[in-house]
Amino acid sequence: MPKSPNDKLRGTLTLLILRTLKTRGPLHGYGLLENIHAISNELLQVEEGSLYPALHRMEQDGWIAAKWEITEKGRKAKMYSIAAAGEKQLATEYESWDRLTRGVARILRYS
Repeated sequence: MPKSPNDKLRGTLTLLILRTLKTRGPLHGYGLLENIHAISNELLQVEEGSLYPALHRMEQDGWIAAKWEITEKGRKAKMYSIAAAGEKQLATEYESWDRLTRGVARILRYS
């Protein structure tokens, strides 16, 4: 059975969320989903069933902060922003991703 492109997201969701919050500023969950999807040229789609548990875990770990706000459409939504500890974790996640992709590239070039 072919795997979907979203299977490749496993283990990278923290990196994607932290990077999106760092570059886009505070967002609600749906805004995070939309931004990741749009910035990836619609190649990556994070499912709500993966996003919200990750946000909860990251909030508990102190990597993101959350507060209830009224959106531009007048709805109450939980807005997430990156915390100082999240900035440090983003650097760690990025370094890990960089090592992984360099390793995969070496294997793909190996003959």
